Order: sequence, then structure tokens, then C-alpha cells
Amino acid sequence: MSTRPIIPVILCGGSGTRLWPLSRKSFPKQFVPLIGGRSLLQLTLERVAGLGQGVLAIAAEEHRFLVADALAVADVTGTVILEPAPRNTAAAMALAGLQADADDVLLFCPADHHIPDSQCFLQTVAQGLPAALAGAIVTFGIAPSFPSTAYGYIEQGVIRADGSRQAARFIEKPDAAKAEQLLLSGQVYWNAGIFLCQAKTLLDAIACHAPDILAACRQAMGKARRETVPGSQVFIRPETESFTACRTQSIDHAVLEHHADVAVVPFAGQWSDVGSWNVVAELADPDRQGNRIHGRGVAHLARDTFIHAPHRPVVALGTENLLIIDTPDAVLIAHRDYAEQVKDVVARLEAECCGEAITHRKVARPWGWYDAIDIGDRFQVKRIGIKPGASLSLQKHHHRAEHWVVVKGTAEITRGEETFLLAENQSTYIPIGEVHRLRNPGKVMLEIIEIQSGSYLGEDDIVRLADHYGRKDS
Repeated sequence: MSTRPIIPVILCGGSGTRLWPLSRKSFPKQFVPLIGGRSLLQLTLERVAGLGQGVLAIAAEEHRFLVADALAVADVTGTVILEPAPRNTAAAMALAGLQADADDVLLFCPADHHIPDSQCFLQTVAQGLPAALAGAIVTFGIAPSFPSTAYGYIEQGVIRADGSRQAARFIEKPDAAKAEQLLLSGQVYWNAGIFLCQAKTLLDAIACHAPDILAACRQAMGKARRETVPGSQVFIRPETESFTACRTQSIDHAVLEHHADVAVVPFAGQWSDVGSWNVVAELADPDRQGNRIHGRGVAHLARDTFIHAPHRPVVALGTENLLIIDTPDAVLIAHRDYAEQVKDVVARLEAECCGEAITHRKVARPWGWYDAIDIGDRFQVKRIGIKPGASLSLQKHHHRAEHWVVVKGTAEITRGEETFLLAENQSTYIPIGEVHRLRNPGKVMLEIIEIQSGSYLGEDDIVRLADHYGRKDS
């Protein structure tokens, strides 16, 4: 019997489009400071830190620095496998199984769940360990509190020798009538998508039920590139062509629905997948009229209205059963009954080439962030934040000049052949075509206002001459 510790595998994929406009593909919900100023990914990392091991994370290439930042904030070391394209949980879990040793016990945790009681969670995981060591794939079921149509269900079967229950069958997200029948049966759990098994158990199951997925992932990992960065973090990049040839399918459809040895262990603690604005609303305490407010919202003569307004006053007057989500560049107003259809609106906005469907006004970068404050004909104004010790690439532009004004901290400027410092309230000018770099030599965040002017202001007008982050694009 294996004596290896449990290795948490954090599944960081997913675009979280049902939480648009706060969650967008370029900055999905798992990275958004959503609960107590902390992101769901950070909370997940803190929760599994109780296992005492580094983590293995599976994330999109475009989110590599967001994951690295979350690991640093949570003070967790880890290896991050960067998917060149999204291929759902079957492929993601196969990558993790191939990276691990055969006897390693892997705990697969989605990065976008909210589980306040970490101790209860870890105790439940321990209850599933005997079944995992006996060769089962263990899933953790949530006792349903209402007939939800947003979750899949697991029907429990006979009690196993290890004390868990056999998973009799997996049930797709039901309609309202079917969900009510399932709840009344008393034999089902919500499928939380959290799994525990040995690496060899997982790979054998995928080989049996989805051999093409395993073959594609094995080929991609066989040609993977490995990069170690400061902070003891390791990035592994599977080979692009092999991995993108893999089909997209969830582990439930690809494997679990067909696999004989699947156990289910009930989790009695509070759980939420924070999958819709109705779920987010439930995290806030209601007033006497059932209104729930986050930030600067005001509900007047309103009932059962949720307002998310962190930036400015948002007033709901005489409303009922509404979700009002305010961000600097997009606003969502929806009836609570249509919360699950937000993803359809995002798909429509994408089809109409609406940039706000994918990208926030404030954009994360490995060196910090920028916020596009204003844009007009031949000009753009940005507020830029650079982390201590970080720097932008050494670069030049063919079509725009830039004016920089330091508003916080100290900036080290490289402009052509000269390098100099700017303090708060000082400024400089970068002509079109001039080689330049901006660096923060201090110990506090550097913030500047950048005014761009020129005939073309797109982010692709950057010629990188040197970059600390290995980027080729903006």
C-alpha cells in the first residue's frame, strides 16, 4: 500500500463566462478577488496547503503569470502545466497523471470553488484515501439542499468495504421536475468535480475508456519544455501540435460514466462552485427586503435585488429579483431567473466582435497591470502599475510617441543610450521609434500615467528587443 502523501492538483482552466462582466476570458473568475479581497484560486491554494505539499496546477498558457502570482501570494510552491489550448478536464487530468509518479495520490480540485471549512474538507479527503489506495477513483458528493438544475448528480450505490459508497451512476444536469425527483429520492449528491486517485489508476482508466486522449497527452508531454523561474516555480509546456489534436471532453463523460470502480464520499461542509451571479449573491447577507449589496450599491424601494458595485454608486429604485453588476467598462442587468444564460450573452458579444466580452479595461501583465482610462482619435491615456523590481520589455514603437508622468514611487527610465531616475510628479517623453524601457527599482508599487499619441495605438505596435518574461506579444 502506498505511503506517499496526497498531491493537490489545481485545475485552473475555465473562462467563467456566467460571471461576466466581472469574469472574462482574459481574467477568469478564479483569479478575480471575489471573496474577502482574495481570489478563489488563492483560497483553494490556502485550503490544500494543509496537506503540507507543493501543488501541481493545470492552467492556460495565457494565465501563467496570474497563477504564478497566486502561488506567491499563498506562499505555495508548485509546478504549473500550461495548456496551449483548452481541452476540458479529461486532458487536463491526463497531463497531471503523466507528470506524477505512478503511485502518487492526486487530489483534483477545481480552482473556482468556495469551501469555507478547510478542516472539514481535509477530513473528508482523508475518508476517501482508503478507496483511492484500493484502486478506485473517488469523487466527493455534496448533499443537495434544493433541486438544482445547474449541477450534475451522482446516485449512490452499495456501501464498499472501505466505507465509501459505490457510485451507481452519473446524471446530467436535470430539468426542474427531474431535479425534484432526484432530491426526494434521498440517494443522490451534487457532483462537485473533486476527485482523489492514484496516478496509475487514473491513467489506466483513461487508457481503457479514452485511449485517444491519453495518447495525445502522452505525446505532448513527451515533447514538453520545462522552465524554472524564481520562487521555485516550474512551468511545463506540453508540445502544442500534439495537444491541440486532442479532443475536448470532460472526465465525467470520457471516463467516469463508463468506469466500474468509482467511489463516492459525501462532503458535509458548505460548498459552492461560484458558478453564477445567483450563487455570488448568496454569499452576501440580505437586508429585510432580501436585497444583497456589494460595494457602493443602494437599493431603494427594491426587493430581492443584488448589486455588485465596487467602483461607483449604483442605485436600484423599485426593482425586484434583479442582478445588477457594474464594472468600469460594462454593466449587466439580469433577472435572477436568467442567471445561467449570461454565457449565451457573452457568446453573442463575442460573435459581434465586442472586445469587452473577453478583456477588461484593466489588464494584468507579468510586471503589473495597465488600465486604459481614455481613448480617442490619435490618443490614449493609461494608468500603469509596475511591481517592485519588475520592468517592461526593452522596446520601441513605429506609430506612437509616449509621455510618462510618475504619480507614485520611483521610475528608472531607459531612453536610447541614457538611463535616469524619475521621482513623483516628474515626467519624460519617448519619441516615435526610440528604444525605451520602464523599470521599478524601488520597494513599493510604481504608478505612472502614460499618454500615447500617434496614428496607430494598438497593443501589437511593440517591437521587443529584450524581455524578462519570454513574451513575443504584448
